[in-house]
Amino acid sequence: MSSTTTVAPKRKLRPARKQVKEGEVDKSEAIQPGKEYNVWYNKWAGGDKEDALANKTLSQTRCIIARDAGYTRADATGNKYCCLFFARGCCPYGHECNYLHRLPLPNHILPDNSRDCFGREKHGDYRDDMGGVGSFNRVNRSLYIGKIHESPDKKQAEETLLRHFGEWGKIMRWNILYNRGVAFVMYESELNAQFAREAMANQSMDGDEILNVRWATEDPNPGEKKAEARRIEEMGQKAIAGMLDENLVEAAQTIRALEEGDEQDFYHIEASKPDELENVIPEQPENDDDDHDDGERPIKKSKGNGFFDAEALDNLKFYAELAKKQTEENRLKERKIPTSTKPAGMASLLGGYGSDEDSD
Repeated sequence: MSSTTTVAPKRKLRPARKQVKEGEVDKSEAIQPGKEYNVWYNKWAGGDKEDALANKTLSQTRCIIARDAGYTRADATGNKYCCLFFARGCCPYGHECNYLHRLPLPNHILPDNSRDCFGREKHGDYRDDMGGVGSFNRVNRSLYIGKIHESPDKKQAEETLLRHFGEWGKIMRWNILYNRGVAFVMYESELNAQFAREAMANQSMDGDEILNVRWATEDPNPGEKKAEARRIEEMGQKAIAGMLDENLVEAAQTIRALEEGDEQDFYHIEASKPDELENVIPEQPENDDDDHDDGERPIKKSKGNGFFDAEALDNLKFYAELAKKQTEENRLKERKIPTSTKPAGMASLLGGYGSDEDSD
């Protein structure tokens, strides 16, 4: 009786889809009542007394990840930024685009932390309406969602919210303020929150609403602030630890201890693992009559992957132990008080009057 194993087929890469044709999207703007254009708020200012949210129009396009995502020229050139028009569902270039046409991956690292996932520069502070690109002084993973048409069934409302906003990344927490048409969602990654804000701006869910998606203000709960600070600290430690070599850290600590002469900085040196000793030259048997305190010892040759090779690390460890031993001996000598065992007699008192000749 033979057993058969089923191997999952490899997923074939496909080119990104052209979401719209050139000139298909109407980019004309409505007439604004203002007289001056405010670049910071991206609208006309002065003379407009109407509700800005009431004048919003439904977006003409929408991104569908399962249908539109694919590889582009950015996958070959190494560009790490996503296409802003792809997120909005109106990129006419498809696989010819120079930006990524997919969601940011969980391990996605941007080359510049002062920019968002689309390559736009962040600012020091948020706008008053919590719109715009955002701030580089705070890691914000939460979105404010207004103008929601609520369902009478609360479970149905949660399902609708998670279905539409869960398309853009993993959601850690959510909250719906019923009878107010407001909800909050927190993503696992800030990059996914940035993508979702652009993808769902001026969109609708199952109703005919026009969503107002903004950055959420900071949670005033002290416990949440501490948890967020702890999360950022742990991420920073993991990132730093992933960039360091254990052998390099060990060698740097040993060199610093040798230079400063502080024996407190010396640490226990663990024995090598069996798999690390496969290419080690066996040491010669020690002779009881030999004294190895003169600094000579057999040198092992083993494998090393750090900045220093294994031979250099072994020598550093040996000299570190030797320096520690010498430091302890010097301390014992300093603590020892010289004492005289012979009583002072007349011969010692008259010793200064003797002759310099040997016969005396």
